[in-house]
Amino acid sequence: MQTTWRVCAQSHAGRYNLKSLSHNTITKGAIMAVKIATSSASAYPYPLLIKQLLLTPLAVAPNQVITYQGRVRHTYREFNERISRLANGLAKLGVEAGQTVAVMDWDSHRYLECFFAVPMMGAILQTVNVRLNPEQILYTLNHAKADVLLVNKEFMAILEQILPRLESIKTLVVLSDEGDIAHTVARFAAEYESMLAAAEPEFSFPDFDENAQATTFYTTGTTGEPKGVFFSHRQLVLHTLACAAALGGALSQGHIHREDVYMPLTPMFHVHAWGFPYLATMMGLKQVYPGRYQPDLICKLVAEEGVTFSHCVPTIFHVVLSHPLAKATDFSKWKILIGGSAMPESMAVAAQKLGIDLFTGYGMSETCPVLTIAHLTSDHLARTAEEQAVIRAKTGRPLPLVDLRIVDPAMKDVVHDGKATGEVVVRSPWLTQGYVGAAETSEALWAGGYLHTADIGNIDAAGYLKVTDRVKDVIKTGGEWTSSLQLEDIIAKHEAVHEVAVIGVADEKWGERPLALVLLKQEHVGKITEHALRHYAAHAIEASGVSRYGVLLQVRFVKTLVKTSVGKMNKRLMRADPDALCI
Repeated sequence: MQTTWRVCAQSHAGRYNLKSLSHNTITKGAIMAVKIATSSASAYPYPLLIKQLLLTPLAVAPNQVITYQGRVRHTYREFNERISRLANGLAKLGVEAGQTVAVMDWDSHRYLECFFAVPMMGAILQTVNVRLNPEQILYTLNHAKADVLLVNKEFMAILEQILPRLESIKTLVVLSDEGDIAHTVARFAAEYESMLAAAEPEFSFPDFDENAQATTFYTTGTTGEPKGVFFSHRQLVLHTLACAAALGGALSQGHIHREDVYMPLTPMFHVHAWGFPYLATMMGLKQVYPGRYQPDLICKLVAEEGVTFSHCVPTIFHVVLSHPLAKATDFSKWKILIGGSAMPESMAVAAQKLGIDLFTGYGMSETCPVLTIAHLTSDHLARTAEEQAVIRAKTGRPLPLVDLRIVDPAMKDVVHDGKATGEVVVRSPWLTQGYVGAAETSEALWAGGYLHTADIGNIDAAGYLKVTDRVKDVIKTGGEWTSSLQLEDIIAKHEAVHEVAVIGVADEKWGERPLALVLLKQEHVGKITEHALRHYAAHAIEASGVSRYGVLLQVRFVKTLVKTSVGKMNKRLMRADPDALCI
């Protein structure tokens, strides 16, 4: 047997590049040879495959419940059988390892079954962003070369528009809450529930290389066409384990345990619902899937199903808490991880008054996504709600296995004093290794061997990251950078403000000056002027120590704010024509 060594070649920066080389290539100097552990012939190598995440819940919580809208209920034992039936049904339709199965559905028990069955077969799950426009959906399906499409009947109008131009999809399966409707639409090969009912309840999911691709999806396309990212079984398993370690290791605040009840409020098509369906399943939690996000139903499910853990963007949190039913709902046991865009400190304060444990996480589509979580220490928890909010609104401390840096343009680390800023760059085992079919863009993403987030931030002495802006959203006024996110946080503290987005607009004297587009709370419309809010903001900006050019802020009231398909502020479109939004 040829001896294989792992060698570690030290770079000039003191970091290391790993390569596998045969023993006869080892040289002296900066190369250190290590011996790979040998295995007996019968030892099981245990690849990190998604199917391994099912071992614990089936062993310790087989009768725990997974429910869809409180109407459909399955135990984990039944869930496992449905995964096998789905795999058998797809195999009968011709799905093979390496093929791509695309899904267009709301957050449902069906989607969770696809999260497991498709990659466990060795196929690739494409989670389709149903909030993109039809042309973008068509682009993502064709670009990913999807072979099979599972589509909720609610998206039939979209399907009709794009069906003649789908290039690779051979088979369609319809999903419906109402049961078998396949006979009404001849082009469908099967209806989901009927297909499962007719399939065998056991499927032998094979072992294969843990680096096999498991999923793909597309970014929201705020700059040009959506970009495809992809993740392996190994990456998804390690991301799940790291999230479990981080959330399970929290002392009290943000602590997730086996008696929690999980409900996603981030779409399952968006970065695997931040990976938490895999975590909830591995831990054997009760899971609640709400379908299309309806604030009244969400309040009802929190109350009736006892939901204790969710995650969402600030916009969704706003919508739920603004619904009349929210006033009669007990949220005191709800832990919510906020991500996708900055959480205003005022939101954290308001949440604490309702007993909600609201805290921030950070990541992006390219990072699978979670990189950091803003957990509070016992010392933090002894402080006032306003003081806690400062920490809760930071983007947090890195998860295990995350190497996160703040660097200057020369890739040198900036000091961790909570003030010095630079770009956030990162390494971890679960980052996408590139974009689908975009070699040049992929190289730019990974320039210098670190994934570039295009986020600007700082790290304080305690290790907390705070993202202060996107590179493309920083406002350059008088030659100095001003953070749009910091200005937004200041303005959001005013009682009249429902939502705010700060953008840079061209200015002949200053180059750019900040413009706050403000959506007022309904009860304050007509009771406050743009001038009064600007006056309030100017005083708060001077007192806060934000860039002195922040006082050049202009304020305009708007009838709406433009958001991406996953609820983030779309500042690119708002910068293009801010006047179109104004009242």
